[in-house]
This record gives sequence, structure tokens and C-alpha cells, in this order.
Amino acid sequence: MKSALKLLVLVSLCLAPFTSRAASSPAVSNALVAEITKADDARLAAMTSANPDQLAAILSDDLRYSHSNGKVDDKASLIESLIAKKTIYEKFDVKQRDLIAASGDVTVMAGRTLVEVRTGEQKQSLDLSYLAVWRKENGQWRFLAWQSARNPAPAAKP
Repeated sequence: MKSALKLLVLVSLCLAPFTSRAASSPAVSNALVAEITKADDARLAAMTSANPDQLAAILSDDLRYSHSNGKVDDKASLIESLIAKKTIYEKFDVKQRDLIAASGDVTVMAGRTLVEVRTGEQKQSLDLSYLAVWRKENGQWRFLAWQSARNPAPAAKP
């Protein structure tokens, strides 16, 4: 898990200059974009349905999931939170997914998503920028790391 965290930190430091070009980067093939997009769609479906089998299949055993509020989950604690309905992801509206192939088995995704989430009695609509890491494990893309930050609300127009 420490290697995943080191990778996430390294990638986030190096990512900023390339984010705007990531989707058209020659290192990212159309096939890779399709594979990662399909895997990410499966992850979002698993998180909204809180299906433990689907979650177990798509999440890496080394998962580090850093929420926008600073809470950090590993695979077991994230799945537990979802199936116990401590956290309920009602909807994800992905606005942007840019990919950078870090190596043959690691791909970084940077983007923006709108999330409808409920924790206890509190419902929130979040506008998040995120950095996610996918790693190919035994021939399957698995979700390795997530770090998100809340985007500021648009300024009020005078």
C-alpha cells in the first residue's frame, strides 16, 4: 500500500503540466481509454448499488480512497461503509476523464464529477476534481487509489 501512496504522490506532482493534453496523448490508445472507461463505469455502478461482489471485483486489495472531507478508506472499510449504508452514493455525473498511461500496468485518471451522496441524514451535492489510479492486476483493471477535492461554488454574479 505504501508503494501505491508513493505512486499517487509522484503522479500528482507530475500531472499538472499534462492534464489538458491527457485525452489526446499518443501514449493513451483508444483501446486503453475504452478499457479504463468501462472499468470506471463498473466501479461507479458498484458504488451506487453497494453490491459487495462487484465492489470486491473492481477494487484493488491495496485500495487507498481519500474522500474530499479528508477521511481515508481502504478496500474493507469502503465496502463496509457502502453495504452498511453509512455512505450512499446516489448518483455520479462524470464531466471529465483524462487519462495518462504511467506504465503498461498503471493508468492515471484525472477529472471532474458531480456526486450526489448521503451520509446519515445529510445529503450533499458535491462538485469534485479527482485523481484516480488504475492498476492491471492479473489481467484486470482494478481501482487502486482515489483523491478528490471539492471545487469552489461559482461566484455569484452581480
